[in-house]
Amino acid sequence: MENINDYGIRPREVADKSNDGALQKAVRLALDVETDALRLNTQTFNRNKYRTVRKLDDYNGLKDRARKIKEDAIEDLPRLIHKLTSSIKARGGNVFFANSGEEANEYIAEVCKSHRAKLVVKSKSITSEEIGLNHKLERIGVEVAETDLAEFILQVSKEQPSHIVAPAIHRSRETISELFKRNFDTDLPLNSGEELTRFAREILRQKFISADIGITGANLIAADEGAILLVESEGNIRLATQLPSVHIAVAGIEKIIPSVNDFGVFVELLAASGTGQSLSSYTNILEPPISLPVLNLNGRNDTEREFHLVLLDNGRTKMRQDEVLREALYCIRCSACMNSCANFQAVGGHAFGGECYTGGIGGAWTLGTSGSLKKASFAELCTGCSRCVPNCPVEIDIPGLNTAIKSRLTEAAGGPTIQQRFFGNFPALARIAEIAPSISNKFNKLSIARSLLENTAGIDKRRAIPLFAEQTLEKQYNKYRRDNKPAEKRTFTEASVILFCDVFTNYNNPDVGMATARVCDKLHLPISLSEVMDDGRGLLSQGLIGKAQKKARSTAAYLLSLVEEGNDIIVAEPSVLSMFRRDYRKLLNDVEEFEMISHHTYDPVEYIEHLLANGDEELRSTLMKIAIPTHRIFYHAHCQLKTIGGGNATPAFFGRFGLTVEVSNVECCGMAGSFGYKTEFYDISKRVGDDLMNQINRELSLHGDTVILASGTSCREQIRGEHHVDVRHPIEFLDALLA
Repeated sequence: MENINDYGIRPREVADKSNDGALQKAVRLALDVETDALRLNTQTFNRNKYRTVRKLDDYNGLKDRARKIKEDAIEDLPRLIHKLTSSIKARGGNVFFANSGEEANEYIAEVCKSHRAKLVVKSKSITSEEIGLNHKLERIGVEVAETDLAEFILQVSKEQPSHIVAPAIHRSRETISELFKRNFDTDLPLNSGEELTRFAREILRQKFISADIGITGANLIAADEGAILLVESEGNIRLATQLPSVHIAVAGIEKIIPSVNDFGVFVELLAASGTGQSLSSYTNILEPPISLPVLNLNGRNDTEREFHLVLLDNGRTKMRQDEVLREALYCIRCSACMNSCANFQAVGGHAFGGECYTGGIGGAWTLGTSGSLKKASFAELCTGCSRCVPNCPVEIDIPGLNTAIKSRLTEAAGGPTIQQRFFGNFPALARIAEIAPSISNKFNKLSIARSLLENTAGIDKRRAIPLFAEQTLEKQYNKYRRDNKPAEKRTFTEASVILFCDVFTNYNNPDVGMATARVCDKLHLPISLSEVMDDGRGLLSQGLIGKAQKKARSTAAYLLSLVEEGNDIIVAEPSVLSMFRRDYRKLLNDVEEFEMISHHTYDPVEYIEHLLANGDEELRSTLMKIAIPTHRIFYHAHCQLKTIGGGNATPAFFGRFGLTVEVSNVECCGMAGSFGYKTEFYDISKRVGDDLMNQINRELSLHGDTVILASGTSCREQIRGEHHVDVRHPIEFLDALLA
């Protein structure tokens, strides 16, 4: 274990993804060494977040306001920088604009030298991590004491942070106890959180008293009054800003907003989004230099307080000018995207991160501040599940940022890999396989074929490949319609229903499509089948944005023609529905067309529930004749279906009939479409799936006759691969009930 720290992490090696295969190596190492603490802590934050935001009077309204404030601030940034500089200087403070991390470090080092500083106390600051401030100060003989408990732990263990808000989130109480006992001379038991905290506090108290300078970051800075918002849980920021006579704040220029009056919106959102607290333990609004007397507890004879604000660019201006990366500047560092990310829950920021920034938003920030695409390659760990999207308090399209990074990586590499071509062009492969599906299926099961696929396209041979249907949905539907006429239009709604024939449902999963058609017939809903269309999801998932856009425009034109003819559209595959109701907003660049499509596309059960919720008594009367079984239902909603608002439809629908529905509480099953098939990500996919499998195991152990339902194709594949149980789409279960 040479050159590995006490926790088994090689921080710098793991963080630097610039070498070929380094990302896979980092993932493998993280899977080997990460403990349950990481998953437990991130999921606890996430559950608390859901609980807390439900208490907010207008959560979505707050998010809209926060987004607007940040958008306006970034647009008006040059003027706000000038105004902020004037506000700080008018109070006797100093402002330094640093174009680079090196300039920022040099300035701070000179301030330390001018005060003959020997000890600096520092609060948690991701911006100081970005520029490597600690190393710079240590090289000139200044001791830097991290005073945030988690940062203190990492400083002792010589690790990189693995999380923005909770840098040591991957560590358990037991590993921290062992770390302290090995690095400090103590006979204390250090078994409880209270004992560990007390031990660290005694060490840090002496640092605070002896410190010459305090260094902090800033959550936000108001340009009008030069006020700084600092949110914390431990009180260390108050000590760092009040005990030393000199306070240095390091902040990226994106932290500037117009007015101190806007702080309230972000105070409500920050703690709720990050840790699930209604309010952080300490919320500081400073107008430095503060007017408190100088205490000189360290024996110095300073008579006045001194304040320095270091405003950091370090790539931010270029990000502002980049039409894609600009959106990342709206980030308020709450960590909600990390806590809600199933992959991050499994491997943490040592794999899902760069030298500083981690998680879903980390790729864009690593690229923006380092200028290196290779260092941002951990964006490949973003599956596009989109669960971070509704959790972001400033509504950043984080999957979109990561898809753009994947696209740029592909362009820099000279074009797509064989793997990208395979998954992106699956529709063409499916058409070829359907010429002789039984032969294709037999070939795909051969060990030599699996080895070939693994060695050429990187499709892990441990993962079962879905079978091609003997007859496509298109063929089955046409045969069915020869004997079964669709229902007539009903008085409740003039709309007819079109079942969208997506590629995967047509070639691999026609049973769900046929169940949808039969259910609509039984409920007297007129339904017909669309043409077979490629929506572009496969291409988009591989970062092939240009090609995905062409498919999207072609499919959108067809969908619009259907809607204009008075049709609603049912989409059996959630990832395709998510394209229509989320991704097409960007791919089409036409808000009116997007709105028209998104407002007329539905999941099968969601559409029926929609009609019931809007008072369709004829439909309700038909459904009330169902012979309701006594079975319980365990339901897992596809991650993207939840994001677009369709995840609750199935529990609501079956709940109408008194059925007990146990709902999975995991963010993603781990399969995530093509992600779970890839050799480099197979293990993380299975690790992520553990939570869902454990929930199903518990349910089946208590209720052996529970019906397992899952709305996504990849979700069902993941469950079947582990449990070998009968798992169905909700519409298939409803079809059986209506038989």
